[in-house]
Amino acid sequence: MKYLLQNITLVNEGESRLADVLIHNEQIEAIREPFSISTEGSVQVIDGTGKHLLPGCIDDQVHFREPGLTQKGDLYTEPKAAVAGGITSFMEMPNTVPSAVTLELLEEKYTRASEVSLANYSFYMGTTNTNINELLRVDPKIHCGVKIFMGSSTGDMLVDDPDALDAVFSKVKTIITTHCEDDPMIKKTAAEYRQKFGEDLPMKYHPLIRSEEACYKSSAFACSLAKKYNTRLHILHISTAKELELFRNDIPMKEKHITSEACVHHLWFAQEDYDTKGSFIKWNPAVKTAADRDAILQAVVDDKIDVIATDHAPHTLEEKSQSYFKAPSGGPLVQHALVAMLELSRRGKISIEKVVQKMAHNVADMFEIDRRGFIREGYYADLVLVDLNKPWTVSKENLLYKCGWSPFEGTTFHSSVEKTFVNGRLVYDQGKFDESVKGMRLNFNR
Repeated sequence: MKYLLQNITLVNEGESRLADVLIHNEQIEAIREPFSISTEGSVQVIDGTGKHLLPGCIDDQVHFREPGLTQKGDLYTEPKAAVAGGITSFMEMPNTVPSAVTLELLEEKYTRASEVSLANYSFYMGTTNTNINELLRVDPKIHCGVKIFMGSSTGDMLVDDPDALDAVFSKVKTIITTHCEDDPMIKKTAAEYRQKFGEDLPMKYHPLIRSEEACYKSSAFACSLAKKYNTRLHILHISTAKELELFRNDIPMKEKHITSEACVHHLWFAQEDYDTKGSFIKWNPAVKTAADRDAILQAVVDDKIDVIATDHAPHTLEEKSQSYFKAPSGGPLVQHALVAMLELSRRGKISIEKVVQKMAHNVADMFEIDRRGFIREGYYADLVLVDLNKPWTVSKENLLYKCGWSPFEGTTFHSSVEKTFVNGRLVYDQGKFDESVKGMRLNFNR
């Protein structure tokens, strides 16, 4: 099937302009001036007048929960929600059950994704205090990277042995991503609050327990290791204004050895929202003050922070409805991340071109993904057609997450994802899915 997207506003590489885009055989075959591509033959014409065409978003941090935690989400349901939200590729984290800390366990996830995922996929190798030999088996051309939890995680994935950290930072030759929070500091503060409030601790204290100091101490330590060993480091989900001093915007992203990520929830919610959202905005690292939120968004705009991701991490409604110390951290976001950022664009907080840069271009460049993240001839046709003037309200009835809830319930977004193409196939079309072909494994030009 050939598709001709006609007279669309193409948002790509820092500009928005009218164009026609021809899709054929998984790829973008041609980009021309409006109405200059022939409509003869077996081509399906899609009128894009008044619509915007974006490169598919690439989410560099998700937790899709398979294997072992599939009551929360899985590699079928969550990529399906992602595609409906305009995310065409994802990189999934290793803290499943069992944790992906051997190459064999990692490859089992790739096999499962090839069977069920509508989106393109890659998976991180997890780090423990003792699996350095497995980390050295990671192939930079077919694996997205290595993940270190320098804060609490599941199983034995909290890496707190200085010798182990030195080994990873000095020997691993691919991109290292980190969750940075100082675990001893958090445990000490949590014990103090538990003694004071008991199990009924209000959720609003979460950012005081998982504090600015705990985040900064761990992020600064990771940066010091990266500088010591000249390691390619990417720090995930920055949540404080203080951490921003660790990053640069005076050189192009491709020249940086230390990069950083902002997540949608840290760009949208703030501390006062705990009063109404409670555990539904309980993440690690915590959503913090409005000043932190605004500073992080400005750092995205100013290129101190390099990419925007979701940290999509669903839990069941029953799990999230527990008291503070029992309710797990994390929430679902892939269906609503792009429209949330387009809403911030509508409010004048960030340009739509910058949204595309941070959710597609920069992720592709940072991870050196083969032929994705841009609207270019010869690239895979991972594309999203959006209507910036089609309001809708998030409700349980239109959620696609397996967990069945969202922190955005009741929120009205003014933009809608109308169509999503993955590898040239129209996978999502105004609520309907074509599930006949699955996504592809991401490859990397490293």
